[in-house]
Amino acid sequence: MKRLLRHLRPSHQHSVFSATLLLMSAVMASRVIGYVREAYIAWAFGAGPQTDAYVAGFTIPDWLNYLVAGGTASITFVSIYTRFLAEKKEVDAQKTFSIIITVMTVVLGIGTALAEIFTPQIERHLFSGFAPDQLALCVHLTRILLPAQIFFYVGGVVSAVLLSRRLFLFPAFGPLLYNVAIIMGGVLFSRQLGISSLAYGALAGAILGPFLVNAIGARQIGTGYRISFDIRNPAFREWVRMSIPLMIGVSLVTADDWILRYFASGSVGDITRLNYAKRLFAVPIAVLGQATGQASLPFFARLFGERRMPEFAASVNASISRIVAASLLATSLMTATALPLMDLVYRRGHFHFSDSETTAVYFFWFSLSLALWAAQSLYARAFYAAGNTLTPMIASTLITLASLPMYSALYHAFHTPGLAIASDLGILANTLAVALLLHQRRLVPIDGLQWGELCKAGITAVVAGLLSYRIASAVAIQGSRMADFKSLALTTLTWAGAVAAGLWLTQSHLLRDLLRRNRSAD
Repeated sequence: MKRLLRHLRPSHQHSVFSATLLLMSAVMASRVIGYVREAYIAWAFGAGPQTDAYVAGFTIPDWLNYLVAGGTASITFVSIYTRFLAEKKEVDAQKTFSIIITVMTVVLGIGTALAEIFTPQIERHLFSGFAPDQLALCVHLTRILLPAQIFFYVGGVVSAVLLSRRLFLFPAFGPLLYNVAIIMGGVLFSRQLGISSLAYGALAGAILGPFLVNAIGARQIGTGYRISFDIRNPAFREWVRMSIPLMIGVSLVTADDWILRYFASGSVGDITRLNYAKRLFAVPIAVLGQATGQASLPFFARLFGERRMPEFAASVNASISRIVAASLLATSLMTATALPLMDLVYRRGHFHFSDSETTAVYFFWFSLSLALWAAQSLYARAFYAAGNTLTPMIASTLITLASLPMYSALYHAFHTPGLAIASDLGILANTLAVALLLHQRRLVPIDGLQWGELCKAGITAVVAGLLSYRIASAVAIQGSRMADFKSLALTTLTWAGAVAAGLWLTQSHLLRDLLRRNRSAD
């Protein structure tokens, strides 16, 4: 118990494993709250024109944040700040922190003002399939959400300071407050404001969660801030040089949601149903990929900065091998339980069984790419830790542009399910490209992956998935909660037994490696 409480102290400096475990736990808690958020929206508003407008309303704010900020808060700044700390240059680190916040707050403020003005013109082009009143609602919601990007960005930079010092508690729990605020906005004000209450909740959540929580944490460790426009500072110029590729490039990791919304805007409710499927799919992505990547970046950056290249490559490959193996096993369960899971999670109020069936199809196809989403997060961070943002962003941008005809073709051939399939193929190309580029530059050789363990996990996943699906098909899912619970229980038990047997028969070291990391981390 004392050891656990020690890990929960805000001032505790974490190892890779304990940081990953903390972030995974926090992400899981955040996703649980996020599920409550999505379930509330499904219950209160269903899947129709106004929920499509609400989901689409995030497109311009997300695009502005990506265009102006990119990954510059959590990626490039972490690398520079961590290097300063390793070199005992605390004053230089503080100066760079102040300059970046000052300059980028002004830039984002100008960008937000311009986006507010031109929102109707932009969204008229993006969502041409929307009816006039639906488009007007989308514009209104977008204008509420736009200012939140300033607080997301500043909070992200402050969070990067904490991550660089291996202090993960405050960054871990910022998203919890964000999701809670959205729910509270809807619960308290939906009668007066309708679906706009969710947007106001999101704005309040951005201020309270990602911004305020991290600011409190930074203040506790003595991080200071002074207004500074010293754009000639060498570290600031280095940050700009590293950040520009992330700002002007378009990664499919981010653009996938925008592309899905663009093509699905002509079918009423499909933006919402795709969003529900993608949000639930984002739970294992966040737990397995994003949390691990966020926790690992400072450690990757430190190893690279100290020129410990064999350890750098081994650390990246070991992390990817474990995450991909776990993702393959999770995929087999997700695909087998798609319908009862969607029906149990979302069907209530204005969200009907027919919506559950459609959403389950999208979730099934998204689930097939879980290992790819998890792996690309770590591969990308290996590049960022090496101070190279240009190469992966050029590759990702080219893949995104080349994928657009594929999205269009598969959408016209298979309608909305084709978009989910295109998403899988796009992230496959993106992951392979980044992995091959790292291999080509002799940073992270592909042959360093634990291929034997990956094959064992893959075979086990296929067998467990087939057995689970066979059991699931024996229970008729027709809108009964009892049937949902029964199907999920039988399928999960079958999957767990098959996975345990498979890992034992193949003599997999996956669980042993995880436990060994636990002991070494403590």
